Amino acid sequence: AFERCGIPVTEVEILDNDAAQRLGKPIGHYLTLTLGELPGRMGDTFERTVQAVTETLMGLLPQGDSSPALVIGLGNRNITPDAVGPIAIDHTLATRHLITQAPEYFGQWRPVAAVHTGVVGSTGVESAELIQALAREIKPAVVIAVDALAARSAARLGKTIQIADTGIIPGSGVGNARAALNQDTLGIPVIAMGVPTVVDAAALCEEGEESREPLMATPRDIDRIIEQGAAILA
Repeated sequence: AFERCGIPVTEVEILDNDAAQRLGKPIGHYLTLTLGELPGRMGDTFERTVQAVTETLMGLLPQGDSSPALVIGLGNRNITPDAVGPIAIDHTLATRHLITQAPEYFGQWRPVAAVHTGVVGSTGVESAELIQALAREIKPAVVIAVDALAARSAARLGKTIQIADTGIIPGSGVGNARAALNQDTLGIPVIAMGVPTVVDAAALCEEGEESREPLMATPRDIDRIIEQGAAILA
């Protein structure tokens, strides 16, 4: 654990398959920034948080490659706890087209493409299928996937930002796992970023798995959490 711009950061590195199996997570780096609460726009807390997230992300990006970055917003805009990805894309500056159109202003910027994939229930297209097609076309150096996350503890809801270089399985936190997005499936590094927005209700009331249908709980102020979390991640 250490601090970055005054924000506590916890780093976990899983080095081998034995540790991966014991922890139930793939080999890779996992970083958690603890915010207490997502900062509003008062004072310098928001700026410090953004800078801390930026420096953490840059430490995971492939070095020495100026190929595009493909930023993917996962999730359903119409379901508030699942809207972090789409709203983050709304705030992300896509530069891939601007570098050639206005090189005097954007020539030194990295090309960035930003896309919200939608959900298969609406589009009929799996996120992994769409991202694979985009990756073949624009040949990015890295995919950055932004998504809402499921927490294991209610204390983490809206109060941490999690970044990992292991990719992501959309929907896995709420029992609706889709095709994995990682280096094995896409052939390029995949960094996952997100904010915990839901927690399994069983973790709150310590019920047995057999006693109920799966339920997810979300905070009362989820709208604020989504808006601020998406802005920070963008």
